[in-house]
Amino acid sequence: MKINDLKIEPAVFLAPMAGVSDYPYRKLIREMGVELLYTEMVSAKGYEYGNKRTAELIEFDKSENGKIAVQIFGEEPEFMARAAAGIAEEYDVDIIDINMGCPARKIVKNGAGSALMKDLGLAAKIIKSTVQAVDIPVTVKMRSGWDAHNLNAVELTKIAEKAGAAAVAIHGRTRNQFYKGEADWSIIKDAVEMVEIPVIANGDIFSAEDAKMVFEQTNCEGIMIGRAAQGYPWIFKEVIKYLKTGDLIEAPSYSEKIEMAIRHLKLAVDYYGESHGVPIMRKHISWYLKGLPNASEMKNKVNQITDLNNLIELLKAYRKSFSM
Repeated sequence: MKINDLKIEPAVFLAPMAGVSDYPYRKLIREMGVELLYTEMVSAKGYEYGNKRTAELIEFDKSENGKIAVQIFGEEPEFMARAAAGIAEEYDVDIIDINMGCPARKIVKNGAGSALMKDLGLAAKIIKSTVQAVDIPVTVKMRSGWDAHNLNAVELTKIAEKAGAAAVAIHGRTRNQFYKGEADWSIIKDAVEMVEIPVIANGDIFSAEDAKMVFEQTNCEGIMIGRAAQGYPWIFKEVIKYLKTGDLIEAPSYSEKIEMAIRHLKLAVDYYGESHGVPIMRKHISWYLKGLPNASEMKNKVNQITDLNNLIELLKAYRKSFSM
């Protein structure tokens, strides 16, 4: 698929996930064959005011093969435009993505994220000003609408195209659904039929078969995977292989899952330091443990450990139990 002149293959992307898709995690996902990765959402105001945490969210290794999109959020066109211009120049990124889909209350209460789906005039101004501020593609991530009575993703997609956006990604749930219920892919199909720019499908893509199904049902040009990749980066390798050949690859063993958790842990500690990296990794490790024997007991033990070496030893002993 192409986003403006940017060719991206395969058209299978890591979704931006706050508190999840950080630098260490993206390194692992890149190894699964994903060309385009999205950062966690970055505050436009945070960037402008030089927030250290904001810079941490953007960091990536340009020497890697592949492309990077930085997602920004905010509710003021001027701040969004300046942040986009600054990030594009300072970090040499490939895409700026505008967050119009985050359902979190702390984001929505300030008028950003999916709250912009309630003010399409402001959404249009933000997209237009951001597009005019940079020389790289600008994309927009949105939901199907604010609630079941306001399903306006198709309208916002048309607005985005007119304002100069190079592509949109649609999560097939409303803001009020958060992550409950099922994603409605039909609204994605409707959007595809109304615009010329690429539409990327998101929501309820939990397997290789789901990926193929959403392509077939919506005629989208790309897909974005989020929650299914938490603790399971292999989902990308499985999807890419299946879409290319129709073959399903063998799922990782219990031992391989723990090996990946240990590797992820080491990357996080190398990046954040032990005092910050170990607590960050607790949720990731709990995801790696999902479906494994005695997972609940292991999660409790993991949550009590603050020392890196002790945590690695615990995980190694657990991994060893699979071969006994």
